Amino acid sequence: MGFKVEKYVQKITQVLKEKFNPENAEKQKEYMKEKFDFFGIKTQARRKATREFMKKAERPDYNDLSVVVKKLWELPEREYQYFAMELLERYKKEFDKSIISLFEYMISNKSWWDTVDFISKKLVGELFKLFPDLRDQYISRWIDSENIWLQRTCLLFQLGYKENTDLELLFELVECLKEENEFFIQKAIGWALREYSKIEPGKIEKFIQEQNLSALSEREGLKWIKNNDKRLRG
Repeated sequence: MGFKVEKYVQKITQVLKEKFNPENAEKQKEYMKEKFDFFGIKTQARRKATREFMKKAERPDYNDLSVVVKKLWELPEREYQYFAMELLERYKKEFDKSIISLFEYMISNKSWWDTVDFISKKLVGELFKLFPDLRDQYISRWIDSENIWLQRTCLLFQLGYKENTDLELLFELVECLKEENEFFIQKAIGWALREYSKIEPGKIEKFIQEQNLSALSEREGLKWIKNNDKRLRG
């Protein structure tokens, strides 16, 4: 019979509507600066409610993913987008190069930190590990895009790489974006540098000292180093 996209989305809608909590929904909407509607379902409750739709037997075929995700992305409540991202993560071993266009769509539509940060680390980061040539092509494109969310993705996709981080690339990206007068870029610069400071604090501290970074980026970038120094001093 084949996979029925509409039926799959309808089932997800049904279980989410059953968990609707107007009080929580209002609080979540307020927290997200009134940008999105919510069902008011907390993360663990949402995952429990939609668990069956993540099972391999119930999930879409890889070839149907783009259609499913875009349908979920069009729906107003934010929980649909959270489900879509976590659904995609289940397919990370199957990622091919073409899925980058879907990730780009997700980053560029209904953009805010709550989705972009997940997509950057969990989806784009995994894809670029598999296809370094794709990484270079899209990083170059995104960094020049003037879209702050694509640029933020460039800074954050290596968050989970630890000692495998391409530090030269990270430093290049920071230097490209450090003059941007945008909170979400300056915060991401600090976050990316702070994360790698856990691996090589000396290199990060030296880089920050040599760069004319914003106060926000510098403060965030040095936070782990300074806190660790305090712990060591006892």
